[in-house]
Amino acid sequence: QVRLVESGGGLVQAGGSLRLSCAASGPIFTTDDMGWYRQAPGKQRELVATITRGGKTNYADSVKGRFTISRDNTKNTEYLQMNSLKPDDTAVYYCNAKIASNPFARRDYWGQGTQVTVSS
Repeated sequence: QVRLVESGGGLVQAGGSLRLSCAASGPIFTTDDMGWYRQAPGKQRELVATITRGGKTNYADSVKGRFTISRDNTKNTEYLQMNSLKPDDTAVYYCNAKIASNPFARRDYWGQGTQVTVSS
């Protein structure tokens, strides 16, 4: 079974940095778009950044210039480098990936979530 496992969350002061990782494992034929989402208490889950298999990226306006999404296709892993963190970035961060486990089956997978807390 395909799984996404996240790591790298934690507590950091405002202005600090964190790097999140998300590794996909299991029967993977190909990994297409990957992305990061976040959900703060009392709010809906929102898109943070996405990246295509070819490396084209897209960011939420609130993180442009501060966050960088990247991926290593050889490892089926994506990363989110977060700099200049603000208290408003506090949330549970979820990784997402569109994965085909065979040429005929492609679906969305989600990580378990990792807490990022930014103190003021």
